[in-house]
Amino acid sequence: MPATLRDVADLAQVSVRTVSNVVSGYAHVSERMRQRVLRAIEELDYRPNPVARTLRTGRTGMLALVVPEIDVPYFSELARDVIDAAAEFGYRVMIDQTGHDHERERRLLMGDDRTMLFDGILFSPLVTKSELLDMHRSKHMPLVLLGEHEFDGRYDHVAIDNVRAARDAVEHLIAIGRTRIAAIGAQPMEEYATPLQRTAGYEAALEEAGLEPLPGFATAAARYSRPDGYEAAKALLEASPRPDAIFCFSDLLAVGAMRAVFDAGLSVPEDVAVIGIDDIEEGRFARPSLSTVSLDTPFIAREAVQRITARIENPETQAEEIVAPHRLVARESTLGTA
Repeated sequence: MPATLRDVADLAQVSVRTVSNVVSGYAHVSERMRQRVLRAIEELDYRPNPVARTLRTGRTGMLALVVPEIDVPYFSELARDVIDAAAEFGYRVMIDQTGHDHERERRLLMGDDRTMLFDGILFSPLVTKSELLDMHRSKHMPLVLLGEHEFDGRYDHVAIDNVRAARDAVEHLIAIGRTRIAAIGAQPMEEYATPLQRTAGYEAALEEAGLEPLPGFATAAARYSRPDGYEAAKALLEASPRPDAIFCFSDLLAVGAMRAVFDAGLSVPEDVAVIGIDDIEEGRFARPSLSTVSLDTPFIAREAVQRITARIENPETQAEEIVAPHRLVARESTLGTA
């Protein structure tokens, strides 16, 4: 017969409630007590019954992480870090992707059938505009927003300072002597927060240095992908004068842009310096290695999970905006090889 909570409690010489707290990942259990219970669980090979726990507590022990595209390296790395952070709180994570689909994001915020599987949602919207958050009628469903949105005090929000990150990237290009600096990633026909903020940072850095953005140098990209970066950079390189540096709003755009530079018979960074944002692994191993603004995804994941678990415990917790740190990482695509 499978071991029960009572069996574990008897062996560990603690109350059933203490065993339940340990199994549920409750933080306020002493480490000594937690280890005693964990040893008893291992000795008895106890396996919690998720159905029984849901009936008893009204919780599933599951969080949802919703991202636009799981195959984008930034979101893959974020998902890994969220899974690790959630495990420390006794939660598992199910990942969904919206694929830039406005309607799918709307259904999630309205509370479709799938949301009943989760205790809370970590939501990274791309196409959701602010008014859609008014549709989040499932007030019992805790929600934390990750990036891509302006904080308005209604929902917890964890993101980087996009304006400052963009300024840091462009200021680095200016510091190495570049004056014709283009940008890839603007989306002037949309109201998405991230491209608007990064465009603002790009323009602010140029203005502070006394540089004028040349006509057509702020180039749009439908998606932050390698092909979009390639096509945008190809068009920029055909301009006269051509840019001597390109700031890309993501590392994937930058990887595509570097290939366009090489295909045009030019060199990175001698002819055109390139910098991105994200610090994905591909950029570290590219040749030349990609200069970037590195985002602290473990910090973002940890803070997001802490906020969602706090909101699960107390739905009336006041919403917070948490700004994640970032840092400039200068590599070969702007500095060249030694």
